[in-house]
Amino acid sequence: MTAHPPKSFAHLDLPQIVPVRPLAPAAVSRRARLAVAVLTLTLSAPLIVAFAAGAGGGGAGALAIPLFALNTLWVAFGGAAALLGAAVLLRPNSAPRAAPLGTPTAVLYLLCNEPPEPVAAAAARLARDLERGRLDRSTDIFVLSDSAPQAEAAERAAFGALIAEGRVRYRRRARNTGRKPGNIADWARREGHRYAQMAVLDADSRMSAARLGAMIARMERAPRTGLIQSGMRLLPARSRLGRALRLSSRLGGPVATEGLAAWAGPAGNYWGHNALIRMRAYRAARRLPRLPGRAPLGGPVLSHDFVEAALIRRAGWDVEVSPESRGSFEDAPQTLRAFHKRDRRWCQGNLQHARLLGLNGFDPASRVHLATGVMSYLAAPVWLALVVLFATGLVPAPGLVLLAGVVALLLVQKMAALAVHPGVRRGGQARRIALRAGLAEAALSTLLAPLLLVRQTGAVISVLAGRDCGWKGPEAAAWRPPAGVAETGAGLALLALALGGGGAALPWLAPLVLPLLAAPALSRWLEAAA
Repeated sequence: MTAHPPKSFAHLDLPQIVPVRPLAPAAVSRRARLAVAVLTLTLSAPLIVAFAAGAGGGGAGALAIPLFALNTLWVAFGGAAALLGAAVLLRPNSAPRAAPLGTPTAVLYLLCNEPPEPVAAAAARLARDLERGRLDRSTDIFVLSDSAPQAEAAERAAFGALIAEGRVRYRRRARNTGRKPGNIADWARREGHRYAQMAVLDADSRMSAARLGAMIARMERAPRTGLIQSGMRLLPARSRLGRALRLSSRLGGPVATEGLAAWAGPAGNYWGHNALIRMRAYRAARRLPRLPGRAPLGGPVLSHDFVEAALIRRAGWDVEVSPESRGSFEDAPQTLRAFHKRDRRWCQGNLQHARLLGLNGFDPASRVHLATGVMSYLAAPVWLALVVLFATGLVPAPGLVLLAGVVALLLVQKMAALAVHPGVRRGGQARRIALRAGLAEAALSTLLAPLLLVRQTGAVISVLAGRDCGWKGPEAAAWRPPAGVAETGAGLALLALALGGGGAALPWLAPLVLPLLAAPALSRWLEAAA
């Protein structure tokens, strides 16, 4: 493996390259944003008006109306973006196939106390694929570890053969200053000058040489592009929870990502991995702002990716979201404990973004990305506050017509996803299979949503109360209550409130309370092997 690859790969035949759809012109993005805004208001306004008419103008009603309006607009925005994504997918894609020219590229695997063996296997597969596609002469693979010192021996053993063969370069930092962003910045200072771009991968993410080659080719031909974020698929699941998450991603992911790419245009986002970043653009974003005060809302930025994308865009570079997910994978949590642990960290990082919304020079779309990250967690306590108001009788529970409207709004994204699903469009047996998958996903989402509602509300309260979750590291040995106990407690509390309020809201609350009461059994079922 050489540090200075040949200058051109134009003569190579690389038929396996996955095409990357060119970025839409700015005018197209502006029209897409207008369409999303109009659709959002169209979907949400009738529900907000109907709720306001029935909530009354008293103290509790005056509180409930803006809460309902906020979350209805949030759900409608997601539905509008999905409808836009469906419209994009229904258009034929004539993106040209192009081979990379051979600009020097680094692939970075970031490791922090994860098992090294799966990463070594993934790096070995990628190295072989790069050799088959003759991309190895312009691409080097690095493993950058921030693991504890006692993990180094196991990591060197796992990567030993690859290191000896010259396929992988391994480095563990003695001091993990700045966590993952600091790890990348440290590599960039030492090695970054030798490469035109870097592909960032987490320990649980994967990328094929074909997908990587397509992104390199796109960046080589788009000199204004500073970052390309690839769409992603979930790796095969090992538990029922993993299968549920994978099914949801496979059905809803394409329309959501296409919609995001369409309205964001040159001001897309970054999800921290499975992305290609131009080194010149990276230098504009490597110094992340430090928030005043202490963690959890102050100190270092925990969710660095959204902020880096905003800084790269502010520096004048395009940030692209490439929805294509073939050859780009990540793993999903297989247990609720692992899911909640990751979600708690994301909650703290996203809530920090509220303090960055007013930074000078950000593109309006970058501010929307930051705001949607904040709302993705604030939505849970807002919904729960509304549920409490309904349960206690302080605000009349929505009638059947309004309830049907809310359910219909929640189903917009799922209907948009099914409308463009290849199986549905083929008809026959394929359509029946796709519809069964859609019904299964809707049922699983209905069971999971109350559990996430309670946990995310708890995470927001924890952050606002000043509890710092820190960064990921080895699991501490501590007693934890059995899975589902907290959710059951919340379900009992809501049931008691509803009974104390006369019980009128019980039928409306049943879809929420019943999964909470069954949470211990539901948790065991979800975490069982797939």
